[in-house]
Amino acid sequence: MNDSPGCPLIGVAATYMPRLSETTSAPGLAAAVDQHAAAVRDALVPAQRGPGGRTVRREELADYVLGFTDWLTGADWTEPVGHDFATLRLMAVCWLIREYDLLDA
Repeated sequence: MNDSPGCPLIGVAATYMPRLSETTSAPGLAAAVDQHAAAVRDALVPAQRGPGGRTVRREELADYVLGFTDWLTGADWTEPVGHDFATLRLMAVCWLIREYDLLDA
Protein backbone atom coordinates (compact mmCIF):
# COMPACT_ATOMS: atom_id res chain seq x y z
CA MET A 1 0.00 0.00 0.00
CA ASN A 2 2.85 2.41 0.71
CA ASP A 3 3.81 2.64 -2.95
CA SER A 4 0.28 2.49 -4.30
CA PRO A 5 -0.57 5.55 -6.38
CA GLY A 6 -4.03 5.52 -4.80
CA CYS A 7 -2.77 5.71 -1.21
CA PRO A 8 -4.00 9.02 0.19
CA LEU A 9 -1.20 9.14 2.74
CA ILE A 10 1.36 9.73 0.01
CA GLY A 11 -0.25 12.93 -1.23
CA VAL A 12 -0.91 14.28 2.24
CA ALA A 13 2.67 13.52 3.28
CA ALA A 14 4.08 15.19 0.16
CA THR A 15 2.07 18.34 0.83
CA TYR A 16 2.03 18.65 4.61
CA MET A 17 5.06 16.75 5.94
CA PRO A 18 7.37 19.70 5.15
CA ARG A 19 5.11 21.92 7.24
CA LEU A 20 6.00 19.95 10.38
CA SER A 21 9.28 21.87 10.41
CA GLU A 22 7.22 24.94 11.35
CA THR A 23 6.58 23.36 14.75
CA THR A 24 10.24 23.50 15.79
CA SER A 25 10.15 27.26 16.30
CA ALA A 26 6.55 27.59 17.44
CA PRO A 27 5.72 25.74 20.67
CA GLY A 28 2.03 26.65 20.44
CA LEU A 29 1.82 25.23 16.94
CA ALA A 30 3.62 22.08 18.07
CA ALA A 31 1.10 21.68 20.89
CA ALA A 32 -1.83 22.16 18.51
CA VAL A 33 -0.48 19.54 16.09
CA ASP A 34 0.14 17.18 19.01
CA GLN A 35 -3.46 17.61 20.20
CA HIS A 36 -4.80 16.93 16.72
CA ALA A 37 -2.58 13.86 16.39
CA ALA A 38 -3.87 12.57 19.72
CA ALA A 39 -7.47 13.14 18.63
CA VAL A 40 -6.96 11.24 15.37
CA ARG A 41 -5.09 8.41 17.12
CA ASP A 42 -7.80 8.15 19.78
CA ALA A 43 -10.48 8.00 17.10
CA LEU A 44 -8.66 5.21 15.27
CA VAL A 45 -7.11 3.12 18.02
CA PRO A 46 -9.15 1.43 20.70
CA ALA A 47 -7.50 1.72 24.10
CA GLN A 48 -7.81 -2.03 24.58
CA ARG A 49 -5.24 -2.91 21.90
CA GLY A 50 -2.88 -3.77 24.70
CA PRO A 51 -0.26 -2.07 26.84
CA GLY A 52 1.69 0.33 24.71
CA GLY A 53 -0.29 -1.05 21.81
CA ARG A 54 -1.89 2.18 20.72
CA THR A 55 -0.47 1.75 17.24
CA VAL A 56 -1.99 3.54 14.31
CA ARG A 57 -2.37 1.26 11.33
CA ARG A 58 -1.72 2.53 7.82
CA GLU A 59 -5.03 1.27 6.44
CA GLU A 60 -7.04 2.93 9.19
CA LEU A 61 -5.25 6.25 8.80
CA ALA A 62 -5.66 6.07 5.02
CA ASP A 63 -9.42 5.55 5.45
CA TYR A 64 -9.54 8.48 7.86
CA VAL A 65 -7.68 10.69 5.39
CA LEU A 66 -10.01 9.71 2.56
CA GLY A 67 -13.05 10.66 4.60
CA PHE A 68 -11.52 13.89 5.85
CA THR A 69 -10.29 15.05 2.45
CA ASP A 70 -13.62 14.14 0.86
CA TRP A 71 -15.31 16.34 3.45
CA LEU A 72 -12.85 19.16 2.71
CA THR A 73 -13.56 18.86 -1.01
CA GLY A 74 -17.31 18.97 -0.37
CA ALA A 75 -16.84 22.07 1.75
CA ASP A 76 -14.78 23.75 -1.01
CA TRP A 77 -11.91 24.15 1.44
CA THR A 78 -8.77 25.89 0.27
CA GLU A 79 -5.61 25.95 2.32
CA PRO A 80 -5.26 29.31 4.04
CA VAL A 81 -2.15 31.21 4.89
CA GLY A 82 -1.45 30.07 8.42
CA HIS A 83 -3.08 27.23 10.28
CA ASP A 84 -6.78 26.46 10.41
CA PHE A 85 -8.40 23.30 11.78
CA ALA A 86 -7.93 21.36 8.55
CA THR A 87 -4.30 22.35 8.12
CA LEU A 88 -3.53 21.36 11.70
CA ARG A 89 -5.35 18.06 11.22
CA LEU A 90 -3.42 17.28 8.03
CA MET A 91 -0.14 18.19 9.71
CA ALA A 92 -1.14 15.86 12.54
CA VAL A 93 -1.77 13.07 10.05
CA CYS A 94 1.80 13.63 8.81
CA TRP A 95 3.07 13.49 12.38
CA LEU A 96 1.33 10.11 12.76
CA ILE A 97 2.74 8.90 9.43
CA ARG A 98 6.23 9.82 10.63
CA GLU A 99 5.76 8.57 14.22
CA TYR A 100 4.47 5.16 13.14
CA ASP A 101 6.63 4.91 9.99
CA LEU A 102 3.55 4.27 7.88
CA LEU A 103 5.01 4.93 4.44
CA ASP A 104 7.92 2.55 4.95
CA ALA A 105 5.91 -0.28 6.48
